[in-house]
Formats: sequence, C-alpha cells, structure tokens
Amino acid sequence: MGVPNIDLVWGTSPPLFQAPSAWLIAALKRKPFLLEIRDLWPLFAVEVGVLKNKLFIRMAEWLERFLYKRANVCVVNSPGYVQHVSRRGGKVVELVANGSDPAMFQPADHGDAFRKEHNLEGKFVMAYAGAHGMSNNLAVVLDAANILKCESQIHFLFVGDGKEKANLLAKADRLGLENVTFLPPVVKSEMHEVFSAVDATLAILKPIDVYKTTYPNKVFDGMAAGRPVVLAIDGVSREVVEKYDAGIFTPPGDADGLAKPVLTLANDPDRAKLMGKNGRKAVQDHYNRIQQAEKMMSILSNMVN
Repeated sequence: MGVPNIDLVWGTSPPLFQAPSAWLIAALKRKPFLLEIRDLWPLFAVEVGVLKNKLFIRMAEWLERFLYKRANVCVVNSPGYVQHVSRRGGKVVELVANGSDPAMFQPADHGDAFRKEHNLEGKFVMAYAGAHGMSNNLAVVLDAANILKCESQIHFLFVGDGKEKANLLAKADRLGLENVTFLPPVVKSEMHEVFSAVDATLAILKPIDVYKTTYPNKVFDGMAAGRPVVLAIDGVSREVVEKYDAGIFTPPGDADGLAKPVLTLANDPDRAKLMGKNGRKAVQDHYNRIQQAEKMMSILSNMVN
C-alpha cells in the first residue's frame, strides 16, 4: 500500500524509530519534515545511566544530529531545549511549550468523596502523580515523609506506577510510614478528581544538570488545578514557578529541604491558596493548551503554504 498524499511529515523524538521513518517518508515524498522533540534524547538517557554502551551512544548522537539537520522545523516543548537543538544542527527551532488545559480542573472542588474513600479527611495532602521511575527520585520524598511523620496533619499521596514502585513500597514499609498512600495510575481525564482532593502537588527529578532544561507536564497540571507546586527541579521550571509565585522551589535530592516547604504550606493555608490561584492564572494566560495548539497549527500552516 502506498503512502497517501500528504503536505508534510511530522516525526517525534523519542521514540527511536518513529522519527527516522518520518524523515524517510518526507524525503521520498519530497515534503517538509517537522521534528517534534519531547526530550533531549539520548542526552537524558546517558546522564541518568540508562545508556552506557559507548558505541550505541555515538550512534544515537549521530542520529540525533542527522535528524536535527534535516528537519525543516524542529519543535521543542521547553525553552531549555532551544540551544541544545540549535547547536546540533537545527536550522529553525520553534518553541511550543508544555502546558495544561485549565478546563480539565475544578479548583473550587475539595474532592470530599475522594478524600473519604482514601482516608484523607482532615489532612494536608501533598500529592505526586506520575511515573515512579529512576529519574523521578521518589525515594527522597519518602525520606521527607519520614522526617514529617510526627506531623499528623500531613499526608503524602503517590499516584502512578513504574519500575521503582515496588522498591518504594518496600521502603515505606521498612520505615513504617503511616503518612503515605500509594494508588494506581489514573487516566488523564480523571486526574481532576485527584487534584481536587489534594492541597499541594509535587514535581521532582533527580539532581542532574540536564533536567534544568525541562518543562514537565506535572508542573503545569498542578498549577492548572489551582494547587501550589512544591518543585524539586531547578532551571527553567523553577523560573516559571517563582515568576508567578505559584509554589516553592526546593533543591532536588534534599529530603530535609523537601520537608520544609511541605510543612510551610501545611501551616499557612492562606499562602497555599494564593499560590494556587497564581498558578492557575499563569496557565490560563500563558500555558494554556489551546493557545499552544494554535501556535502549532500556525507553524504547520506556514510549512505547507
């Protein structure tokens, strides 16, 4: 079966094989090639330690430069990626930033049913929702929970799954943490039920310099939900949270440092609510998915006209 008539070809990186296939189709059809770069592969994998084979790393870096140079437009989701892509051959690099859809969340909802179901009534709930993987550094959150276990009003909620979840469950059990609850993943369309029931959200990554370039979705989802963000990620995400006074930054990898802003927000609900309002307004005004979709449509239109 032949390739249908097309005006341009859109590839994403990662995954590894989708982007080269998209470039090949674009070359064969003599059509513009747009490369959407969702993270800095293979750099992140190398820095985290997932990729260690030197030959494979060299091949991956060659492929990265090959695709950047041949894309008519490279689209990145974080301003921290622009310089990296440009230095490796990207001719035209456009930013369509990560964000969130504020219409998905109801900040005024207190999630009473969810709280009752999970025995969270009367608690200050600090929530992490997302992957439980090597990069997410969630063992540090359990160490912070251990530091705060005498603060009976504070509870940590983990929602999601991943390769590290079994280890995290074992560590929580070993520490005897009664202020921690683990729940399975929740589909995006139902995340509003979780975020309505929590008082603050957490975004955290390992203390690796390359993560300073990222704009994680969970930062913007927490802001869109009208909840303050405790941010254990330095760099461009910190600039957003501090610019709009939407949460509190804490150095990544520091359990004592993480415990402090959680306790601060638990003891100052007025400040927490104000930060939540600030974050939601920032998403509505600057990081709204509808606005970002319009920008992407403009880029696509310019490529084919």
